[in-house]
Amino acid sequence: MFVFKAAVVGAGTMGGEIAQVMASADVPVVLKDVDRKFIDQGLEKARQVTEAQLGRLVKKEKLTQEQADAQLEDVVGRIQGTTEYEGFGEVDFVVEAVPEKMEVKQAVFGELDAVTPGHAILASNTSSLSISEMAEATSRPDKVVGFHFFYPASMMRLIEVVEGDETSPETMQAAANFAQAIRKMPIRCAECPGFVGNRIANSAISEIWRAQEESGATPEEVDKLVSEAKVLPMGPFFLTDQLGLDTVLHVAEHLRDSYGDRFYVHKQMKELVEAGNLGAKTGKGFYEHGN
Repeated sequence: MFVFKAAVVGAGTMGGEIAQVMASADVPVVLKDVDRKFIDQGLEKARQVTEAQLGRLVKKEKLTQEQADAQLEDVVGRIQGTTEYEGFGEVDFVVEAVPEKMEVKQAVFGELDAVTPGHAILASNTSSLSISEMAEATSRPDKVVGFHFFYPASMMRLIEVVEGDETSPETMQAAANFAQAIRKMPIRCAECPGFVGNRIANSAISEIWRAQEESGATPEEVDKLVSEAKVLPMGPFFLTDQLGLDTVLHVAEHLRDSYGDRFYVHKQMKELVEAGNLGAKTGKGFYEHGN
């Protein structure tokens, strides 16, 4: 199946960048959210990311500034923002990137089932939740698949293509093909808590969380050590702020509940979430973030 038009539901931390990735690969995209301000933020994120990518090509003299300016407008122009399901009747592939709550995702999948063509694949950017449960909200469980980008989606090449209980081989193949079409590297995996990436990443990061709390070192000190050692592209506490503490906490608790105490849940992170301090999106998490 060829994807002539795609859609992204949720213009938050990941949604804007996912739309940008598709638009950069010449795929027209509809970007939907419940509030125009979130759409505007997602569109601005897409513009910023594209501008930075093209700017690097200009510095390497692979593009002129005039060519970069034209390409920027082309990419951003392929993304159509909407607060309704306008244009969803024409899409071939949808990625939902709404909050990591099963009831929210099932509600979205039920709506998508009603507004998209019967052939359209309905995909979730979830990092750990059950694809099979989301599929139960639709009349096409064979066309529901996990399609998990990693942060930042504009830079990270990996996409997990996750098979639910009823996902068809044809859907898995089409999703993997689409991942390659948008210049990403798909890995196929069965449905299990955390899939592949988060089971590996959180097993290591949870030990960093445990060591930080036991040692009394500050998150900033730990991030500095990890960054200087080039273990990760950025420190784990700064990364958590960028992803959203509520999202990371949900995944951490899900993995602990699924696999036991070898997956540690950071106590301060839980306290910050309970206080409403969710990281960059609220202005405060482990770090203070300016508006």
